[in-house]
Amino acid sequence: MSVEIVTFGCRLNAFEAEVIRREAEGAGLSDTIVINSCAVTNEAVAQARQSIRKLKRERPEARIVVTGCAAQTQSRMFADMAEVDRVVGNDDKMRSDAWRDTRAAFDIGAGEKIAVSDIMAVKEMAPHLLDGFASGLPRVFVQVQNGCDHRCTFCIIPFGRGNSRSVPMGAVVEQVRALVERGHAEIVLTGVDLTSYGADLPGAPKLGMLTKQILRHVPELKRLRISSIDSIEADGDLLEAIADDSRLMPHLHLSLQSGDDMILKRMKRRHLRGDAIAFCDQVRRLRPDIAFGADIIAGFPTETEAMFSRSLDLVRECGLTFLHVFPYSPRPGTPAARMPQVAGPEIKERARRLRAAGEAALRQRLQAEIGATRDVLIESEGQGRTEHYLPVAIAGERVGSVVPLRIGGSDGERLTT
Repeated sequence: MSVEIVTFGCRLNAFEAEVIRREAEGAGLSDTIVINSCAVTNEAVAQARQSIRKLKRERPEARIVVTGCAAQTQSRMFADMAEVDRVVGNDDKMRSDAWRDTRAAFDIGAGEKIAVSDIMAVKEMAPHLLDGFASGLPRVFVQVQNGCDHRCTFCIIPFGRGNSRSVPMGAVVEQVRALVERGHAEIVLTGVDLTSYGADLPGAPKLGMLTKQILRHVPELKRLRISSIDSIEADGDLLEAIADDSRLMPHLHLSLQSGDDMILKRMKRRHLRGDAIAFCDQVRRLRPDIAFGADIIAGFPTETEAMFSRSLDLVRECGLTFLHVFPYSPRPGTPAARMPQVAGPEIKERARRLRAAGEAALRQRLQAEIGATRDVLIESEGQGRTEHYLPVAIAGERVGSVVPLRIGGSDGERLTT
C-alpha cells in the first residue's frame, strides 16, 4: 500500500481525494491511510472516528492522517486519538508542502500532530489540474468553488471550509477538457456554495457563464451536470443553458432545508417557501422533463408538527424526485445549537416520514418513465443512469458509453430495460 484515501461526505471531497492522493504520493508517503472527513452532522464525525479505529486494528503498521472539515473544526479531538498520527487542515491538504512536512514529521518522529492553518485567512483558490481519476468511473467531479460567505444558523461548514473562493474559468475549462480527453463521459461541477461562483474573480462571472463556457469550449463533452445549488442565486445564463443545451443534464439538486417560512428565517436562509415553488415552476417551464432533488432538515429547533407538515407538502408542491434527508444534528458553536431543541425521537420520526415521502416520489417518477427511451450513461457492468439521474439496471453494455435504451419497467428502486 502506498496512500489510501477514505472519503466521507460531499462530492467536493471526492474531487479533493484525487488531489490528496497525488500530493501525498508525490511527497513520498507510503503505508499511509488518509481519512478525508466530513463535519456536516455529528453522525458523520462519529463515522470517521469509528473508521479510524477499525482501520488501525486491521492495519496496525499504517500511518493514519486525518483531514477534511471535521479535522479543521475539531483538530484536537482527532489528535487526541491514539490511532491518529497526523491532523492536516482542510486547505493544507491541497498543498504539496503540507504533505512534504507530514513525511518529514514521520521520518523524524516529531511529536506535534496538528498541522492546521487558519482557514479564514485563505483568500484564493489554487487550481489543481487532474488528468484522470483513480476510480476510472465515467462520471467524475470538478471542483469550481470552495467555502461559503453565508452563515446559516445550523451549519458548521464555513468554519471548516472558509470564505467563498472560486477557480478561474479558464482553469475549469482546461480541467474539464483534460478529463474528457481521458475518456470521462460526464462531468459534475461541484462546490460548497456553487451558485456563489465567481464573486471573487475579476469581472464577477457567475455559474451560468461558467457553464456556457464549458459547453462552448469543450464540444466533445457528452454530459455536464450541476451539483447542489441555492435556487435563489440561480442566474439568467444558467437558466438559459438549462433551456437550450441538451448536454446540460435535466437534473438539479436544491438546497431547500425546510418548507416553512418561519423555520427558514430561523435557519437564516435567503429564500422563502414561495421562492422555492416558483423556481421549480420556472425551470419546469424551460425544461419540462427536469428532475429535482433537495436537501431537507427534519426536526430543526422550534419546528412544530404544523411547520414540519409544510416541508412534507413541499415534496409534492416542488415535484421533488430525490430527497436527501438530514435529521437535525446540533453542531457545537452554531446559533441553532442554542435554540430550543426538538426531542430526539420526534426528529427521527419526522426524518422517517420525509424519507418515505421521498421514496414514494421516486417510485412515481420511475413508473412514469416506462415506455420512454433515455440516454443512459453506463456506470458499471450492472447499472447506468439516465439524463435525469435515475438508476437503470442494465447488462451487456460497455462501461463509459452513453446508450439510448427503452425503459421497460421498474423494480421500485431502479428502472429496467
